[in-house]
Amino acid sequence: MKIIILGASQVGMSVAEVLASEANDITIVDRDAAQLRALQDHLDIRTVHGHASHPEVLQKAGAEDADLILAVTNSDETNMIACQVAYTLFHTPTKIARVRAVEYLNYAQLFCQEALPVDVLISPEQLVTDSIQRLIETPGALQVLDFADGRVRLVALKAFYGGPLVGHALREMPQRMPGIDTRVAAVFRHGRAIVPEGDTVIEADDEVFFIAAAEHIYDVMGELRKLDKPVRRVILAGGGNIGRRLAKGLESNYNVKLIEHSIEGARALSEALDNTIVLQGDAADEDLLREENIDTTDVFCAVTNDDQINILSAMLAKRMGARKVMSLINRSAYVDLVQSGIIDIAISPQQTTISSLLAHVRRGDVVVAHSLRRGAAEAIEAVAHGDSRTSKVVGRTVEQIKLPPGTTIDAVVRGKEVIIAHHDTRIEADDHVILFLIDKKHVTDVEKVFQVGVTFL
Repeated sequence: MKIIILGASQVGMSVAEVLASEANDITIVDRDAAQLRALQDHLDIRTVHGHASHPEVLQKAGAEDADLILAVTNSDETNMIACQVAYTLFHTPTKIARVRAVEYLNYAQLFCQEALPVDVLISPEQLVTDSIQRLIETPGALQVLDFADGRVRLVALKAFYGGPLVGHALREMPQRMPGIDTRVAAVFRHGRAIVPEGDTVIEADDEVFFIAAAEHIYDVMGELRKLDKPVRRVILAGGGNIGRRLAKGLESNYNVKLIEHSIEGARALSEALDNTIVLQGDAADEDLLREENIDTTDVFCAVTNDDQINILSAMLAKRMGARKVMSLINRSAYVDLVQSGIIDIAISPQQTTISSLLAHVRRGDVVVAHSLRRGAAEAIEAVAHGDSRTSKVVGRTVEQIKLPPGTTIDAVVRGKEVIIAHHDTRIEADDHVILFLIDKKHVTDVEKVFQVGVTFL
């Protein structure tokens, strides 16, 4: 696929790295020549220096025959105008724009072919907010991912000593949870992937990915580890777009406090939020955290614009007694350093954004794709089309479908019915099939499995 990325920001660079590794034809446009040279030094991509929305720059980047334009500059206006130019002059089929300002996002009618021809809107702040909110609502989870409009969830958690299933084989799960169907999609032990089999024994500290209908998630989590106490008290550090949105989404159900360094910002937040206590101060101030009873706080979440402040304040909160701490980290190199250490969960905006983009570059009618394990693994939701003659999956059981190594079919959504996949589960036309790929390099092979033959009408 020929893809033009407008903007060599953190998001643009991360997406370019992921897509270039999948044999896509990538061109990246930016006004920073030094940044472009640095990208060319370690990625096999083309670069074009210039303003992202200028017609001659887009033409030089190859917009005339591009399959997709991804506008992720730091300017909402530049991103929107670039999509307009690509549509009007070059008839680019798919146009994706990052738009952060709520003032634009509140008016969905702006984004249509007759107005601003943006096919897909991406708001990284909202994506991160939704991700953090799911984690807070699912105590004990390291990652919570939705499929089939939320009817199916993939959850990652760490198995702890004393968990009911720790030391037992996976084949024992049905007996331990009668009436509840689930499937372990993958197990990561000491950073290495294990394809789960019936005789796979769960060990303490394993990172376990399991899939189940949304209403059964807590029952399954209880088998893998002692359930965490429900969250009641939350302290947020940082009152920017993410902090404000999180507070707004949580304040109806939780006791929320928000720490904002700026006096003006704190005043504006106190007026905008209804049930959140807004504190003006330094999130890494030990005295402030002690005064706000950090030792009885269930979740401390640092979401300022500064990685160092996020990391240090979260580490301090954990040392002072916060039950769980999360930190927003923009630099991908920092994520692995802090994850599973003092900080319980490191949140990468780049990985969250990449996941929202993947479905639009996948072939074979992939409707949802999630990047996992810092891009090494992937979970996708693909729609089965055709019939037994034109499709490699329709009319076949799971055990009859030839999948790449380390790839499993874990669930099928048929209409409103959620079916946890077993070896004899038969795939029907229009089923939404949820797969887990331990190694993302096989994603092209999976796409081919779900593509229909030329005789399909």
